[in-house]
Order: sequence, then structure tokens, then C-alpha cells
Amino acid sequence: GHFSICQERTVRGTEGGTLTVNCGYGRGWESYKKWWCRGRNKNSCRILVKTAGTDQLVKKDRASIQDNRSQRSFTVTLEGLQRDDADTYWCGIERTGEDLGYKISVIVDPAPDPTDFPKPVARSTLASRTSSFPLTQAITSNQPVTLINPNGR
Repeated sequence: GHFSICQERTVRGTEGGTLTVNCGYGRGWESYKKWWCRGRNKNSCRILVKTAGTDQLVKKDRASIQDNRSQRSFTVTLEGLQRDDADTYWCGIERTGEDLGYKISVIVDPAPDPTDFPKPVARSTLASRTSSFPLTQAITSNQPVTLINPNGR
């Protein structure tokens, strides 16, 4: 086909998280509309979102799609993953005749149960202190080291 990646792909997401899938395509398909749909069969699946043939982000409910025509790939996203989002999806290109489609199996892993992970006091202090900073700042400051190692060495 005209997709640069032709084999079926399986992608995993975690409940409550965001799933992102990249779909590449060949030269000449840049101005065509791209779509993302759900269902076992490409010809009868339910279209979640579709581009207008431009690079503009299109968002509908929890799904969004954005074409990057210079890179010849488009990205589809599904936010706020739920267990029943696990299904067969397709990313495709709308054209005369049969649309080009590329199959994606989505697996949604259950969210980790917070009660399974008892947190030591030092760890939770660290999280609350540094949560308002970007990660890099937390790493470069000496604060986490002191908190993790309260006794010095």
C-alpha cells in the first residue's frame, strides 16, 4: 500500500491516560483528508475524527487528529482512555474508490491501583515539593537528594 508502515500495529495505553499513534504515508497523499476510525472492518468503522486536508488539529470529543504534511505523517490521539476503548482502529486516507487504511489494535491496561503501592513518607514529601517544578529543575536541585537521603551519606 501507500503507507510507509504497512503491518498491523498493536498499541497499548493505560486507563485514564492518552494514546498517541503516528501514521506515515507516501508522497502525493499530502493534500488528502486523513481519518481515524473504530471498528473491526475498515469499510464499516465509525469515523472518530477527520482532517480537512490541512495541517490543522481537529478535535472531537476525546479524539484528535493532526496531519504533518511536510513529514508525511499524521498523529491521532485518544484522551482519557477507558477500558472499553480497547478495540480495532484504523488510520486512513480518504480517496476515490476504496480508502487506504492501516489497522491498529488498541489495548488498554487498567490504571495501577494506588493502594497497591504504599509510599514512604520521604517519597511523598518529594513529590509535593517538586511537583510544581518542571522535571529538569527537580533533578538539578539538591533538594531531592537530601529528601531521599535524610541522614546525609
